[in-house]
Amino acid sequence: MYRLLVATLLAAQLLVSGSTEALAGRVVDARTLQPIADAIVTLEDSVVRTGQDGTFAIRGSGAGLGVRAYGYARISVSVDEVQRQEGKIALPPFHPKALYLTSLGVASRALRDAALEIEDHTEINALVIDVKGDRGVVAFPSTTPLAIVIGSERSPTIASLRELTDSLHARGIYCIARIVVFKDNVLAPARPDLAVKTRSGYLWRDREQLAWTDPFLREVWEYNINLAVEAARGGFDEIQFDYIRFPDVPGLLFSQASTQDSRVAAISGFLELAHERLAPYNVFLSADIFGYVCWNTDDTGIGQTLASLLPHVDYLSPMLYPSTFQFGIPGYRDPVAHPHEVVFDSLEHALERTRVPGDRFRPWLQSFHDYAFDRRAFGGAEVRAQISGAEQAGSNGWMLWNPRNVYAASGLEPKSPK
Repeated sequence: MYRLLVATLLAAQLLVSGSTEALAGRVVDARTLQPIADAIVTLEDSVVRTGQDGTFAIRGSGAGLGVRAYGYARISVSVDEVQRQEGKIALPPFHPKALYLTSLGVASRALRDAALEIEDHTEINALVIDVKGDRGVVAFPSTTPLAIVIGSERSPTIASLRELTDSLHARGIYCIARIVVFKDNVLAPARPDLAVKTRSGYLWRDREQLAWTDPFLREVWEYNINLAVEAARGGFDEIQFDYIRFPDVPGLLFSQASTQDSRVAAISGFLELAHERLAPYNVFLSADIFGYVCWNTDDTGIGQTLASLLPHVDYLSPMLYPSTFQFGIPGYRDPVAHPHEVVFDSLEHALERTRVPGDRFRPWLQSFHDYAFDRRAFGGAEVRAQISGAEQAGSNGWMLWNPRNVYAASGLEPKSPK
């Protein structure tokens, strides 16, 4: 311990003076004080992982460290704090249990207050909030040049990201910024050179009559990553990319040939760049994926495979809504009648294939009426069954989806005493 303290003090002095000597420390579980292996430590642009004994050494300059790990909260710690704790950095375990709010939902006093009322009295401890939604509209006053040029930030519903996250953090709420990436009905029509097209060369639109951008194009990547950086600077704990995929429609025209290899390379390439650009902000990174990606061995025609995505994100979030499993899953042809099994079996299959811990996954769960089978309501019993499946599989929390932003406390556990 004495040697660690001396090394930490020396490293801190060198750090403040601008030297590139290493700063050493050890990351532990705040409850058990056991070492946390593979924790992520950042110092400006430098990033290292802890060893099996929780120790790390990082080089760079800056006032302090960002530290996070799978299944734990992220923290920022100053060099002085590291000194006072003899190089020991304690991370509190944390598993987000979230409700989803659109940018209009978080701006609506009625919808926002209803969600916060549920958070006050139940196990809910996180919110997923659209900062760039399904139509490509940016919800805050972005300074990203392309957003200004195309007008995607022209009608913000969130006046200040920092004020929003500060107010939610004060309530103990973990904040996740959802960014819809390649489905973009603002950028694609404004810049047809960046859009997905029909074989005839016309702007292609999906079943909702929304246009998409070309996932192969670096300028599209940069636009969305710049927005993600703004969200990270605005205080969000996690950046969640949705629609990081190709349209699930064959026969479309892209800037290069669409093959399984090229699609997978494009999607993983985008996430790799995003991971690199977001590294200085000590922010978690997650990606939404189709539920069937947990089962399929190909890229499902959209560029998503478990093996290609996991290296570039902290968490994968499969959309395990029973209503979307139109072909069922092995052993369960009627998925809406088996919400627990759909969630548990899908996660278990993904874990068997990837051989990673369950805390690398956090699924989306269904909190809306079935639309594909018998139109049944998904109430408290169905929600609880899905939560049970996720928790039995060891997932890092879960998220409830309702596009109308209307939720009930039924099916949720009461909040534990602090």
